This record gives sequence, structure tokens and C-alpha cells, in this order.
Amino acid sequence: MDASKSADARAEALLEASTQHQKYRWLVEQPAVSPTRTDWQPGRPGEAPVVYPVQVECTPTIVYTDGPEAVRAPGVTDFPAQIALASTWNLELAYEKGVAQADESFAKRRNVILAPGIGNGRTPLAGRTPEYFGEDPLVNGLFAGAHAEGIEADGKVLSDLKHYLANEQELDRQTSSSNISERALRELYSLPYEIAVDEGSPESVMCAFNQVNGVYICESPIMQSLLKDDHGFDGFIMSDFGSVHSTTASLMNGLDQELNRPIWFTPEKLDAALAAGEITQERIDEAAFRVVRSYIRGGLFDNPLPAEAAVEASTPAHEATAKRIAEDGSVLLKNDGVLPLEAEAGQTIALFGPTASTTPTTVGSFPVSAVSVCSLTLQRNPTAAPRNTLPCEDVVSAETAITARAAEDGASVTWNNGQDIAAAAAQAAEADIAIVFGYQRMGEFSDLTDLRLQGNGDALITAVQAANPNTVVVLQTGSAVEMPWLDGVEAVLENWYGGEQQGPAIASLLFGDVAPSGKLPMTFPKSLADTPTNTPEQYPGVFSDGSTTRPAGSNEIRQVEYSEDLAIGYKWYQEEGIEPLFAFGHGLTYTTFAYDRVQVTPKSTNGAKEIRIQFKVTNTGDRTGTEIAQAYVTLPDSADAPGSRLVGWESVTLEPGEHRNVTITLSADELAEQHLLEHWDEGADDWVSAKGTYGVAVGGSSEAPIATQFTIK
Repeated sequence: MDASKSADARAEALLEASTQHQKYRWLVEQPAVSPTRTDWQPGRPGEAPVVYPVQVECTPTIVYTDGPEAVRAPGVTDFPAQIALASTWNLELAYEKGVAQADESFAKRRNVILAPGIGNGRTPLAGRTPEYFGEDPLVNGLFAGAHAEGIEADGKVLSDLKHYLANEQELDRQTSSSNISERALRELYSLPYEIAVDEGSPESVMCAFNQVNGVYICESPIMQSLLKDDHGFDGFIMSDFGSVHSTTASLMNGLDQELNRPIWFTPEKLDAALAAGEITQERIDEAAFRVVRSYIRGGLFDNPLPAEAAVEASTPAHEATAKRIAEDGSVLLKNDGVLPLEAEAGQTIALFGPTASTTPTTVGSFPVSAVSVCSLTLQRNPTAAPRNTLPCEDVVSAETAITARAAEDGASVTWNNGQDIAAAAAQAAEADIAIVFGYQRMGEFSDLTDLRLQGNGDALITAVQAANPNTVVVLQTGSAVEMPWLDGVEAVLENWYGGEQQGPAIASLLFGDVAPSGKLPMTFPKSLADTPTNTPEQYPGVFSDGSTTRPAGSNEIRQVEYSEDLAIGYKWYQEEGIEPLFAFGHGLTYTTFAYDRVQVTPKSTNGAKEIRIQFKVTNTGDRTGTEIAQAYVTLPDSADAPGSRLVGWESVTLEPGEHRNVTITLSADELAEQHLLEHWDEGADDWVSAKGTYGVAVGGSSEAPIATQFTIK
């Protein structure tokens, strides 16, 4: 407990004073009765509890909580989904959210947050898409790093990057193998973790459920060779709950801690494996050391949890952060001039759809409302207890916020849940402005089956827009959606899952009190058939008989072939010449911007020196606005890389007619650590920069045309 000593020295001192079974306690998350579940004992269901000796004196209470978007407890701030955070393209907001979450977590007596999550958006059907940061590895890595850094900033709470590695679907996530080339593994799926480890220094990483190339990732040598050795991760690797399948292979290949109840890392199993020579004392000591050092280094020993959990951990400042993320993370996809709203006295604004209100509407077997779309839970079985939900008890609906805002202009607001489409159309015909809310409910445990709006949303929008020419659509989704009604509506605003402040954020954006500035972190395809994973072998994966349906009673591993290789996300659409519905990086505001004078220096380089991409951005409209200017690079043909790749971005706020010269600098460190211009050479077993001409594109989305070039000799 001598804080003047290093974390290494303190961890070594504790372990030297520990018995063997006291060391084992660090190898599991819950070696004793759970502090939050007094009715539950460690061990397999139906088995006798696992017994450990009392831990060494002065060791702290450690309690984990889930929480990519918010801490799982009442009385906290329900932040928008991570996909909305990524849509802000603002790393400072990611850090700010992390700080707020850590503060609330500690107040609720939880000091490890299982967040942030990383996914690559291989398919927009993936159930946990809203928990991640989109389809680009650079965006994923930088946002995860900033979020993790914020969580750990105050030295009281640890973060946890998850789910390592290539956990890209919920369907059969525990019984599927992601079969990937070494190059795609490096350039797409492990690169975000490499960047996040470098940028955010997280103390823990969680290994996923799935196999990678036929080996469960929680017992794969990838943990040691790639994450720890190559990426330099010196924290500890924990499993997901139930993702461990062995004692020996898991421990000896780098797993340090089993999440939740001890099943494979019990004293009995560890003692037996050690006696048989299957595991080593050195590896046991190393695993315990990594866990203890991270707990000490992260401040958990020096900042014990409060004796009692706070009833209310949210603060006005945290709520303001949630509102700003909801505002800056909403993306204006289309606007033909109806926005911002200019309501007048006597006008009527008609709202449609269940998620516009906190009043529950039964759709099929599910109650749907602004609360349910905040909760990030897809409950396929309405009789089952909710799992992994957010409380969302303080959600402010769009109905409430828009009604209050419209009243300032003397306008009135009505709401119709949209279940009777004919009645909704009749009501829309009587209104001056119609705003239809469309939704998806998705989350952990299952994938989407299509990219259509749920609750008959497409039919509702079609009927309303036919009855009212001033129809606006607000989308509350966790992924991309098809829009068969797009041409008939005046505007589309993607709010994602906007958290508890969704209503005030939507109202401020629609009325122009805040100008939209969000940009898509994922491509919206015109149809599911246009996506990269468009064969059964790619998604959902097949069994040995060629079927995509699991045989009854079978535990066979579903084989998911990542045959699209590097061509996912916007790279796929560029490479195949497929026009998306809305491109990666797309997002409008209430003004327009022009780009010119693009240049890059130096024009010739060795690939290791700083590169500067310079250009001018001009506000060509009549309102102040913020543009997220993006820079993309296309590699030489010899690199055999599809499409272009994002290398940086800059946020620019300009008054009408104002211009600014912008420089996006790719530093020598960024070029080396983020591999911005490199590709993985399997023959050389290393990152290399191809010699030749690199194209540079600058603009408001990934569809920006190449404007200049430079050469690597």
C-alpha cells in the first residue's frame, strides 16, 4: 500500500505475500460471493461453490459493470449509443463521456467498466452494431482509445476493450469461426485494438466468444503473439462470460482472468493442470501479476469504493454531455429545404410513430416507446426477463421537447402512435408539418434479419408523405436502414439511439437552435444485397452439409468465411462501383461548403516522414455551420488494396462566406503506429509501404474525388 513505489513493485510485494490459492483469486473476476448478488455462489450451476482462502490484507473490493453506452445501474445518465458518439467525429466528446461514466460508475460502487467496444461493421445486420464506432478501423481505434482514456483519467475506474477479436455477428457467436486472411486480420480487425492500446492505454481487454480460423479466441496464441507482444498491451486479458473452453490452452496462450463465476480457472483445475505439467507456475504468476498491477496502476487499491452506492450518480453536467452527443451525433441525411422548421402561430405539427413518445405502444408482442428505443435491448421473447438493458428512467421524449419548443412560436403539436395507418394519414393531411419517427430495436443476443424499419414503419412513412408534402423522417436506429420512401419525403434525420436527452436534442436540431454536424461512421446501402457479406458462406456462415440452418441438437461450429477480405464498408462500395444510399462520412447541415486548393507536402517521401494535406474550405451558404472535413488516401496498385482509406479529419466551423485554410497533418508517429499508408505483407510478415503514387481526396464524405497525389520512392 506504499503509493510511493511503482505499480510493478507493489504487485510483486503482494504476490510474494500470497499463497498459491490467494494468487488464483486474481485469475477470476468473482472468487467469492458476488457483492451485487447475495443469492449466488461461484461455480457451475448445481455444483458446490468454489472455495478460496481470504485474500491478502488491504486488497480492495473490485466490482465490474457493463457499459459501452452507460453504466448498468439506476440513477445514472443514459448516454446515446456508441454509434451516435462516433457520428460526432469528436474525440474530446468520447473522452468527456468516459470521464462522466467513470464518475457515475464509482459512485455506484463499480470500478471496472466493460467498455468501450470495438467492431468493424462487417455486416450492418450485426446485433451489437450500435455498441461500436462504425466500419472504419481508424475511427474505431481512435474513439475507443479516447473513451478508455476518459474512463481511466481519474484513477478510480478501469476500462475494458471488447470483444477481441472479429466478433462480427451475434448469431451463433459462441459456436462460429471467423475465417480470415492474415492481412485482413491485421489491417481491419486487430488494427483498431492496436490504435486504441497506443492511444488510450486501457488496463484490460476482453476476448470474445467466437473462434478465429478454427480456434476459440480465448485460447488462441493471437492473444499473446499479437495483442501482448506485437501491440505492446501490458494490461490483463479477461474472458467474456462463458467464452472460456479450457484451462490449459486458455491460460498458456495469454488469458489472465476468467470473467464472472470461476469454471475453468478454479483452484481444483489449476492445481491439477500444474501437477500434470500442462501449465506453469511462471504463467500463473504472470497472469496474477498483470491483473494486480493493472488494479494498482489504475488506482483501485488507493481509491476504495464508497461504503454505500449513491442513489443518484447522474449530474447536470453529465446530462449536458449526453445532450451534446445526441445533437452532434445526429446525422442530417437529406434536406430539401423544409428544415430548419419555421413554425408560426396557429400551425400544427403532427408527430407519428411510437418512439416519438414515452407512452408505450404495443407493436406485435413488444411495448415500444422512446424509453424502449433508449434501452438498446432486443427482446425476442416477451415473456423472458429483460437482459442487458439500460434503465432509461429519465428519458425525455421528442413529443415533450417538440411540444415545448413549438409553443415558443405559437404552434401546437399532436402525436399519433401510427398503428392505424389510415387514421395517421388523415391526421397528417390536416397538419402543416408531419414528422414521422421510424425505428429499429436491436442489441445483444441476435442479429437483424433485414434492414427495414420495424413496426410497419415504411408503410407509415409512405402513407404520411402521400398525405402531407412537408414530411420529415426521424430515424431512431442502431444500424443502416433501407429507405423505399426516400424520394417522397423532404428531410431525413438519423438520431440513432439518442439516450435520455434524445427529445431535447431532436427538437433543437429540427428547429435550427443547433445546426446538425454529424457524419455517418458507416455506409447506408440501398439494399441488403449491396452489402459486402452477400453470400451464405460470408453471412450467416454454413455448416458441413452446406446449410445455413443449425441441425437440431448440434454443436457444430458454423464456418463464416471472410472472403470479402479487405473490402468491407466504404472500401467495398468503391471497389465494386456500387452506389450507396448514403456514403460513409456523409452528413448535411443548414449551409453548404466548398473545397478547393488541395495540396500535399512533400510531393515525394520515403513513407516515414510527416505528410501535410492542405486545402481551403468555404461556407457557401447563409448560415453558420460546422463541417467535418475528411482526408482519404488511395494506395498504389501494387498494394492490392480496395478503395481508399480514411487518414484523418478536421472539424471546421465557419460563418456565412467565411473560408479557412485547413491542414491535416499525418505525423511520423501516426504513420508508423496507425499504419496510415502501410499494408500488411504476409510474405515479409511485416507492415510495408508500397512504392508508387498515392491519390489524395478531401471532402465531406468517402465519395470525395481524388484531388492530388504524392509519391513514395
